[in-house]
Amino acid sequence: MAFTEGFISELVGRRVTIDDLPIGKVADFLVNRPDETFPQIDGLVVKTAQGPRFAPIDSILEIDDRGAVALSGAPKESPPPERDALFLIADLLDKQIVDVDGRKVVRINDIELARAGGQLRVVAADIGVGGLLRRLGLKSFGKRFTPAIYRAIPRAMIAWSSVSPIRDVNPSQVRLSVSESKLSRLHPSELAEIIGDLATPQAAALVRSLDDETAADAFEHLDADTQKTLIDDIGTERAADIVEEMDSDDAADLLAELSDEKQHELLAEMNEYTAGELRELVKYDEDTAGGLMTTDYVWIYPHRTAEATISKIREIGPASEFIYYLYVLDAKDALQGVLTLRSLLLASPDATIDTIMETDLVTLDANDSSEHAAATIARYDLLAAPVTNEHGTMLGIVTVDDAIDAIMPEELAKKLPRFTARQPRRRPAIAK
Repeated sequence: MAFTEGFISELVGRRVTIDDLPIGKVADFLVNRPDETFPQIDGLVVKTAQGPRFAPIDSILEIDDRGAVALSGAPKESPPPERDALFLIADLLDKQIVDVDGRKVVRINDIELARAGGQLRVVAADIGVGGLLRRLGLKSFGKRFTPAIYRAIPRAMIAWSSVSPIRDVNPSQVRLSVSESKLSRLHPSELAEIIGDLATPQAAALVRSLDDETAADAFEHLDADTQKTLIDDIGTERAADIVEEMDSDDAADLLAELSDEKQHELLAEMNEYTAGELRELVKYDEDTAGGLMTTDYVWIYPHRTAEATISKIREIGPASEFIYYLYVLDAKDALQGVLTLRSLLLASPDATIDTIMETDLVTLDANDSSEHAAATIARYDLLAAPVTNEHGTMLGIVTVDDAIDAIMPEELAKKLPRFTARQPRRRPAIAK
């Protein structure tokens, strides 16, 4: 195979032959696993008189230095469905993709190929003017008549390891975990900015390609109008899965922006506990402590020992990110006291929680204004303040980041780091 490196624009439209007899022209290239660092080309689409045909990569005998392709036999099968492979020409050229390391949306003008490890592989995307000139057939023209100008054109290449196509590819074979996904390199606010830069169909396609946790993180940084538009486009079932993964206060804020009919549709798709919790939260005005609070907190019973409590926290730790404070409740969920994680760790192992907890409590009412909640948290130098009703029943907590959100412009607030992170929608508890 003479071809060692070059661009797909130099191969598209080239003659395809069998025993030196032309049968068609190169129309496209297929990649089954685009999330590999440098994915191999798995085959060609050949435009023939009988229609497009798929030629597996192992049927290619040679690609000569002019780009002509010689096959070992006539391709008989049609190309696979679009959802089962990435078509480099149809799916990428002139299309928007995510430059993961550049944290931006870019448009691909050409794709660089090279032989490595005995395979023809995708190595980079060209997003510069040079790629356009090459595709327009002006490369040789530029070199011949204006070499200085041509050389002055900067190369704008993105390594394929930094390229993330918008649409989900080969879902039946490739389902990467969030830790393996290229998009996991992005902060949720960066991912949200990228989603906001895309046209609605592309934004919805990108969201569909994300796992629920990553999508939920990004959703929390989107403005309400974009959230509502995406929910309509990705479908009720998937939208419900994403909303379930959001922090309860953010999920309630989103639901409050939707029509009663859409709220009902989403809640009907959720598990019973989550739906019930969100129905309660959405009743509160967003500018109140009830509207700011989350129900994701750790609570304990007063009779347990410090040692047993620490052991249980190790068990439930992965399910709760906000465990700076432990809230002490009785059998009727009435707030009895609070203690910090530091106090718990410094206590005697045999000490019971009711002997080390703080009972001089600073609480918020669900109907307190968001400004009052923020002022209270600032005044008492708290990381979170419990919200209770008139009977002292624990309803949730307002964290300092949500309090800051309430008194800051939305655009800036959504970019701030958060104390709470993704976790199952349940109230983590220390068993009796």
